[in-house]
Parts: sequence; C-alpha cells; structure tokens
Amino acid sequence: MRPLTLVTLLALAVICLCHRDADNSNGAPDAHNTEAIASNPASANAFVKRNKRQYNPNSYGANAVGPDPLEPYREVCELSPDCDELADQIGFEEAYRRFYGPL
Repeated sequence: MRPLTLVTLLALAVICLCHRDADNSNGAPDAHNTEAIASNPASANAFVKRNKRQYNPNSYGANAVGPDPLEPYREVCELSPDCDELADQIGFEEAYRRFYGPL
C-alpha cells in the first residue's frame, strides 16, 4: 500500500511541474521578472550619465601628466655608455651628477 501511495504522489508532482513548465515554454519571462527589469530609458540614462571633461591637449589639468623636466638630461646620459651603465646601478640623477655636474 505504501509504495502505491508514494508512486501516485510522485506522479502527481511530476504532472504539476510539467504543467507549470508548459505554461512558460513560450519564452516569455514571468510578470514579476519583467517588472523588475523594465525601466524608463531616460531615467536609466540619468542614473548612469556622468559629467564630461573638457579635453584640451595643450593644457595639463590636475589629473594629466606633464612632460618630464629631466628627460633632456636623461637622453644625454643615455648617449654616454659609461653614464648609462652607472645610471642602471646607482640611479640616473646621481650618475648624471658624477659625469656632468649638478642638474
């Protein structure tokens, strides 16, 4: 008697689950999910929109990196093999001072 009751309950559960899946088989999401993801495009853009920065390539702003003032000295030191080798060991500024004097 018990196995027959158990098999009957399992069969009813499978039929109910299959019936529920057949209702949603057309590919349409549930009404609850549609309401959760649907929104007005204007309000979505207002939420994500950020202020645009004005770009001027000739000016250096607070976040922009300017030219390195030591770059001409670094190039002079790189052209000398001895200065370049010493710069790899003790650093560029100290190597330049030893070979060419103060910056």
